[in-house]
Amino acid sequence: MKKLSFLVVLVMISLSALAQTTVKLPAPDKQVAMTLYEALQTRHSVRSYQNKDVDNATLAQVLWAACGYSREAEKKLTAASALNRQDIEVYVIKAAGAYRYDVESNALVQLSGKDLRREVAAGQQSVASAPVMLVLASNQGKFGSLGDAQAAQRLGTLDAGYVSQNIYLACTALKLGTVARATMNVEVLKKELGLGADHLLLLNHPIGWEESK
Repeated sequence: MKKLSFLVVLVMISLSALAQTTVKLPAPDKQVAMTLYEALQTRHSVRSYQNKDVDNATLAQVLWAACGYSREAEKKLTAASALNRQDIEVYVIKAAGAYRYDVESNALVQLSGKDLRREVAAGQQSVASAPVMLVLASNQGKFGSLGDAQAAQRLGTLDAGYVSQNIYLACTALKLGTVARATMNVEVLKKELGLGADHLLLLNHPIGWEESK
């Protein structure tokens, strides 16, 4: 009986730990007042942020715009994707840890409990304080059938650019600040995120509320 009780406790602890590793996001609110042309007109890069968190509801809006499902039944994304391979993966870096954005379940899957924002900032102190950072990686394995590594890298880079522009426009529409960056400590981040040689870390976006000038 004691053994059974012990096993039950272990299972409950395991399930609890598993539940803690996945953060379900709110359904993204797609009713935003700013028009596309207003966002294009006012978009600008922001490198200094307030000490204020970005709540999960707002983050969900940004992530959906980045590369969420625009036509869920068809599994089509908001961002263009070369050959529809959907190779771009978005990693969310916060003080509480690092997560992978799971498009299917609209959730954050925790990969690390470490604060990796300094690894993303890579010495640029002005962006190191951003409450959220998005790292864009191309899963080159999605292009395996091409048989051309250079072409796959080129396509992955283009796909990251489409997602990056979506992030810019979403942040602008939500009155958030961001900037697209290529600098980051790639090897450290890949190790902490559990990524192999088939993943290319291409861009990152610090995100936060713009600091008053």
